[in-house]
Amino acid sequence: MHFYKYQGAGNDFVVFDNRDLKIDHARPEWIQQLCNRRFGIGADGLILLENAPGYDFKMVYCNADGQPGTMCGNGGRCAVAFAKYLGIIDSETNFLALDGPHYASISAKGNWVSLQMIDVDQIEKDGEAWVLNTGSPHYICMTENLHNKDMFTEGRAIRYNDTYRDQGINVNFVEPLNNGGFAVRTYERGVEDETLACGTGVTAVALAMAKAGNQIGKHITPIKARGGELQIRFHYDGTRFSDIFLEGPAEFVFQGDI
Repeated sequence: MHFYKYQGAGNDFVVFDNRDLKIDHARPEWIQQLCNRRFGIGADGLILLENAPGYDFKMVYCNADGQPGTMCGNGGRCAVAFAKYLGIIDSETNFLALDGPHYASISAKGNWVSLQMIDVDQIEKDGEAWVLNTGSPHYICMTENLHNKDMFTEGRAIRYNDTYRDQGINVNFVEPLNNGGFAVRTYERGVEDETLACGTGVTAVALAMAKAGNQIGKHITPIKARGGELQIRFHYDGTRFSDIFLEGPAEFVFQGDI
């Protein structure tokens, strides 16, 4: 089987063209092996590009633990770049993911992808933290000295506490930057460790910070993840977040046969 490796701000994926449906993605042990960084190709997750009636393509996503995942923002951007590489799309696309339809655009050079995310109208509080779903569930917690944070220990403690143990949650620690943006580090469920970036996570951070500051109107929020820089465009009317776009690089790394 021929595979491709893509990454978006350090969030990396093994990608297959599965339009012929030859790959059975209901094989957790096989996916775990592919994503293993010592005994496989190494990735945060698996992406299968498949056909979908009425859409340019469908993105099927599985976490590194082999289980079907919810929406992956950086994975979606990488899927768009892969679809352009295959000649399925040109500069724009409408594709299907687990959380529904998505629109995206891609630059002429094919490495900058703007992906529309689902609208959000519900953000809750858990103590001082914010909790919301941007295609995947996220816990947002402000912190200091982010670079010294023990992400594995502290993130895992929240992900597996009594509230979130059964369904799981992605844990984001956030620190403000001087440019009006935020630095973010994320512990991802399914990977069960820190990843270098999380698309739905940085999106959730941007929305939660606007909610916290009651910042009505249109926004462009720069986000610095460990693996690179992303930006979130959105509109907030005081109740609902709409026109949400996750934007950043999506780059081909290598390809091979396995």
